Amino acid sequence: MNTGLQTPTWLGEPRLRARLFDGRSARAQAVWAWLDRTQLHIQACDMEGEPPSTQTRMLRQHALREVVWPERLRHGERQALLPDGAVLCEDLTPCARQQWDAWAQASGLHDSLTVRFMRSWRLVGLSALLSAGLLGVAWHWGIPWTAERGAALIPAAAEQQIAEQALDYMDRQWLKPSTLSAARQEEITRRVAAAVRRDEILRAGLEPQAAPLPAYRLHFRAGPKALGPNAFALPGGDIVLTDALVELAEGEPDIITGVLAHELGHVRHRHGMRLALQAGMVAGVSGLLVGDFSALLAGLPAWLAQADYSREFEREADLHARQMLQAAGISPRVMVRFFERLTAYQQQRGQDKSPMPMAFASHPAHAERIAFFNAAP
Repeated sequence: MNTGLQTPTWLGEPRLRARLFDGRSARAQAVWAWLDRTQLHIQACDMEGEPPSTQTRMLRQHALREVVWPERLRHGERQALLPDGAVLCEDLTPCARQQWDAWAQASGLHDSLTVRFMRSWRLVGLSALLSAGLLGVAWHWGIPWTAERGAALIPAAAEQQIAEQALDYMDRQWLKPSTLSAARQEEITRRVAAAVRRDEILRAGLEPQAAPLPAYRLHFRAGPKALGPNAFALPGGDIVLTDALVELAEGEPDIITGVLAHELGHVRHRHGMRLALQAGMVAGVSGLLVGDFSALLAGLPAWLAQADYSREFEREADLHARQMLQAAGISPRVMVRFFERLTAYQQQRGQDKSPMPMAFASHPAHAERIAFFNAAP
């Protein structure tokens, strides 16, 4: 805070020419101010340029602990906020800011560590880099780790409520009642239930302490052509299967079983709830950085309906599908034929943009997933 200016003194204390706004009038009053060890003194300035004297009217005296000194900005006006609502401001002379800083330094007022930090572009840049690094670590490791453990603490009723809201949103926006016959729906449901039973028996024998598959509910829906073949799992065990995907698997019912086994992998690992928690935590961080985030939380069902799972989630679900198919006596290579049909469908449709991510159409790439299922023993 060294300005190189000489600060005038009176009665042994550095004095400052300033302006006082009393909080009642918009007109400023010229004053002299000085500090001792415990108090701020403000005295009227009766004549232009006239130094204070013992006869000059004393306007205010405040204990220093009651005075608020705002952060000193490089180009901001210097002020002191007084406990009675008045404000002491720098004078209007060209060197007023430098004079205030010189007076403050001579009076023993020093910037806090935070203010000194903020006035250094090097330290500000370093803090920005550190903040970006911490956000990156939180994004890639901290938030997913917290979401995984937090999902285990969420009651089933809360998951079902989120799923109901998301499904209601999709029913209003994109989905329509299924046109599949009741017999066809029953056949698909029965085949998947049989695969689940055999898989649970095998898992119980290999891992007696492993948690059973959470309860799931299968919903059949139709949709606009742009929606395409789709199957997706919501928090709480709700799985949606579209008519277009059933049509894509025509003649090979094991394809549908494999696709639903993949979605059941999302259910087993609670990927939907973990994704919802991650979205909430990202919204919270966004709120800290940019302000209110209630709109983001209010739109969570819509966001969840359109969100892609991560590569890690998809690989976990693929592994679950492969294991369930093997337990049911179905070759995992049935998924290779599914990818072949899906690729042909996408090429025929010209990769039409869907309002929702197409089943299996994002990450990892088809070639990697085909190799994974082809490698099954």
